[in-house]
Amino acid sequence: MAAQVEIELDNGEILDPLSSSSSSATDSTILLREGNQEHDVITTCFLSGLGATLANATTIVTIRKKSPNAITTRAKSLAFRIFTEAMARKNNGDPNVKYGWYAGSREDLERIVTYGFSSREIDDDSSSNGIGIHLVPSKFSLFAAEATEEDEEGLRHLLLCRLILGKPEEIGSGSKQAYPSSVEFDSGVDDVQNPRKYVVWSSTMNSYILPTYIVAFKSPRLTVIRNGGSPARLSSPRVSFAALMLSLSKSMDTFRMNLIIRTYDDFRKRKIQRDQLVRKMREVAGDNLLAQIIRNHRDKNKRKFYTCDA
Repeated sequence: MAAQVEIELDNGEILDPLSSSSSSATDSTILLREGNQEHDVITTCFLSGLGATLANATTIVTIRKKSPNAITTRAKSLAFRIFTEAMARKNNGDPNVKYGWYAGSREDLERIVTYGFSSREIDDDSSSNGIGIHLVPSKFSLFAAEATEEDEEGLRHLLLCRLILGKPEEIGSGSKQAYPSSVEFDSGVDDVQNPRKYVVWSSTMNSYILPTYIVAFKSPRLTVIRNGGSPARLSSPRVSFAALMLSLSKSMDTFRMNLIIRTYDDFRKRKIQRDQLVRKMREVAGDNLLAQIIRNHRDKNKRKFYTCDA
């Protein structure tokens, strides 16, 4: 049996993802309630990374944890410990285990928790720092939150993962590197001294990443924040992209719908900005159809919209 490896968040807090909690052995995740140590540590870590202003306008709705009683969870956790110990032996006792955020829809994150990462999550955009799975350090939750999108219930979702980084190497923006440059290195970062992006190569993504917690939150003031700016003023009713795509799928042919879905997927992977996504949707769907869907959605669901003063 592999020895227990002490893991801590980047802010110094200690977590034990295999601590006992009441759940059915068939549950894939369990709900962590307020007052639970893990719940409170993750809440503090997430909100502190948003900054005071945005944190005060953000509410964590649920935190779910991969069920420790599921046999697959135990098997994956054991494998993760074994890889952690192997990395420690390789790097003079330091496996360099961190926590990182990954953004996605609730369905995507639940799938990752159940089955692991797949080629769909691999970031290979021309402006990315290498080809692999890109995650955000736990203390920079704002950067991960910016990549989230509201669902029809107004919820956004993030996945908190344990990562084995070993010895990372700096990967420049636009790099097409897809594996370590030498046996000396194990992962990638955008900046060795102050990383804001972790890169785990596809060859080790399901060995060096252990998806553990799904955080659902509401943050009405959160928009795409460019160049360190403040949340933009929201002055008109809004429809989530997920709800908009559902309506579009009822009015458009498969070819055009697939174009929008691929663009939306690029946005969720942080390959393109929000304005690029909107521009593509207008180009493919047309302003008339989009305007009609928004009007219908507003008329039927007025209570779901809001106006927010920054």
